[in-house]
Formats: sequence, C-alpha cells, structure tokens
Amino acid sequence: MEKEKFIIIDTPAILHRAWHALPKLTDKTGRVVNAVYGFSSVFLKILREFRPTFIAACFDTPAPTFRHQVYKEYKATRLPQSKEFYDQIPLVKEVLQAFNVSVFEKAGYEADDLIGALVYKYHHLVPEIIIITGDLDALQLVNDRVKVYFLKQGISGVKIYDEKEVEARYGLSPQQLVDFKALRGDPSDNIPGVPGIGEKTAQDLIRRFGSLEAVYQHLADCEQGARECEIKNNVRKLLSEQKERAILSKKLVTILKEAPKDFVFEIKNWPGPNIEKVEEVFNNFGFKSLLERFKKIEINPKQNTIF
Repeated sequence: MEKEKFIIIDTPAILHRAWHALPKLTDKTGRVVNAVYGFSSVFLKILREFRPTFIAACFDTPAPTFRHQVYKEYKATRLPQSKEFYDQIPLVKEVLQAFNVSVFEKAGYEADDLIGALVYKYHHLVPEIIIITGDLDALQLVNDRVKVYFLKQGISGVKIYDEKEVEARYGLSPQQLVDFKALRGDPSDNIPGVPGIGEKTAQDLIRRFGSLEAVYQHLADCEQGARECEIKNNVRKLLSEQKERAILSKKLVTILKEAPKDFVFEIKNWPGPNIEKVEEVFNNFGFKSLLERFKKIEINPKQNTIF
C-alpha cells in the first residue's frame, strides 16, 4: 500500500526560481506569466511523482517580520523584484485554488515559519512530509519523516535531501545547521554571523562541540580555568568579541516550529483538482502544453482519516 505523503510548497522560493529561470512569457491579455508557468510546471511534476494525500502552499506577505523587529538590517541587501513579478503572485493563487490546494500566509511571518509550524504539528501523523523549495534554509527541518525536494539549476534540476544527504553535504545533522549558520552567517539574508569565521571553521566548531551554546560554554570553562581551551586563539578572540552577534544570528536563521497563537492550520485530505477550473485557468494563461501534461497525470486522491 502506498504510504500517505504531505507536500508543503515554499511558494515564494519556487516563484523566484521560475522568474529568474524562464524568459518573459505573456498571456493573451499581455500579462507576464513566466513565474506562474514555471511554478505550474513544477507543481504538475510533484503531482506525478508523489501522488500526495495532503498539499499545502505557504506564502510570504509584504509586512515586516519579527526578524526585522530584532534586526532591522535583515534582508536589507536584497533588491526588490519588478512589479511584473509581484503581479504574478495572485495568479499563482488562482492556479492553487483550481487545484484545491490549502494556502497559508500570515503577516509578520515568512513562508518558512509556516512550513516549520506545519512540519512540527503533523510530522508524527504522516509517514512522509516533502518540502518543495529552492531554498536550503529548509534543510534544518529534515528528520526521519521529513525530506526536502530542492530545485537547482533554475527549475530543471532536483536534489532530494534526507538526513544522510544533509550529513554528506555539511558533515552536520539537519538540526545543527542553525548553529553552523549562526557562526558562518548568510549573505543572502544579510545575516552577519561571526565575521572572520568561514564555512570550514564553523563546520569544525559545531562538529566538535555540537552546538553554538556548547561552543560558548567551552569558552566560559576555559576562561574560568576549568579546562584547557581547544579553540585556536584567533578564533577564540573572534567568538568572544562577537558573541551577541552569533546569538542574534542563530535567532534569525532558526525557522519557527510553532504557529502564531491566532493562526489555525486546518489541513484536510486533498480532494484532487477541480478539472474544469484547471482547464479554464490554464487556457486563460495560454498554458496549452501544461494542460496536455495535466490531462495525462493519473490523479486518484486517497481517502483516509489521518487528520
């Protein structure tokens, strides 16, 4: 018997991948729809490969997040996309609505945090959760039931990360990636880390001590004369001088695992697409090739009572 699968889509990450990977494409009204096309193409591939029992799509909102409140420079180096990109977000929601996919967004929270909350709430109920993303931040959520389906090379290549694949790439467990990034930083999100500590040093420290907190406990023990310090003097100096920055960075890179108190997740069995609505939406966008692909996909939603 095929086991149940819960697909969680990091919609902003997929849209950005599609936007940059595909040439400008317009529908019959002149609307730019290349990101919608790329997202829809990936979505059909997911349906064909995984035959999911449950599906959710998470979105960002324009509102500042709690991370901006604690660090105003968070993502400050990112340039805004053009209006043609943002105008495609409601069009993607039309596609998801036609496919009867649950959509989640919450002002003040990123899609990553809603994904984390979904994983935390449901991972013990579903045999397999697969996060669809183009952002490696999601790797920290990987466990024995959670995998990351990572798009690379635009949207044409795929790498599936389980615990062993994360370990093979970083030499660390998925849960240790937040400690690693707290030291190394993340230029893409303008997260400082500890300046002067690079990837190899960050990996070595977390691999040796286990966590950021354990690294600083070791330093404290050394300062108190309780043990001989195992960290080189130059690295020890950097860590001591930038302790607050490292702790802040860990807070910034950690995906939340609890939903906002006033936010209720209601995940139900995926009923399958509204076929007539999908045909209408794809025809409106001029996605004739995607419509032909859709018609060839065997969709047989499973009926169960897990949730």
